[in-house]
Amino acid sequence: MTSKTTALTQVREDLERFPDFPPRDDMQNWFYLHESAVGPALAIHLRDVQNAIVVSEAPVTPSQPRGSDVRIPDLLVSFDSDLALLKEQNGYVIDRQGKAPDFVLEVAPPTTGRANYTDKRRDYERFGIGKYWRFDPSGGEYHDAALAGDLLVDGVYEPIEIEDLGEGRLRGYSEALRLYVCWEDGMLRFFNPVTESYLRSHQEERAARLAAESRLAEFEAELRRLRGE
Repeated sequence: MTSKTTALTQVREDLERFPDFPPRDDMQNWFYLHESAVGPALAIHLRDVQNAIVVSEAPVTPSQPRGSDVRIPDLLVSFDSDLALLKEQNGYVIDRQGKAPDFVLEVAPPTTGRANYTDKRRDYERFGIGKYWRFDPSGGEYHDAALAGDLLVDGVYEPIEIEDLGEGRLRGYSEALRLYVCWEDGMLRFFNPVTESYLRSHQEERAARLAAESRLAEFEAELRRLRGE
């Protein structure tokens, strides 16, 4: 019996990586995306249902990284993209990926929030990013609005309708995510209209787990009682 082994050699073009960027001078991402687990919850939800790349603070640019033509959104979502390529280049290069990200979101920093609805908005529009969202925990002190979204139509951003639900609650529907982006008393939330529930925060996940454990312990105690143990 003769076996034949064929070795495949893949030649990959050298890819230019983004430079190492200095750390941010604000902590908005930590408080409104990470500490609350909103970012991770969104990543888990979208990877389960839509096979998405969900990253925070990944540089994005139209072509090979060059000078100031780079933006670093607080949250980036892209469907049917190459995660390995993003990791290799240390960022999202649109012409290499073959498409722009589907969704970006910026959280308003206290000192430079104006850039999010002026300079960054123009750049994301030029980059061809389909949906651009802005969240301001202050309620509009740092941005032009507490919550705003833009949809790219024929290369130009048009506002997405934002509903005022009262009692400190705003929301707008993201077709890309198939979720509502919500401003809830200064916190960023995502609401799933199919399950009619919010994507859970760390605290909510922990509370649900502890409640389930408590119910199980009560059931086991009652079962032992009925058995006379």
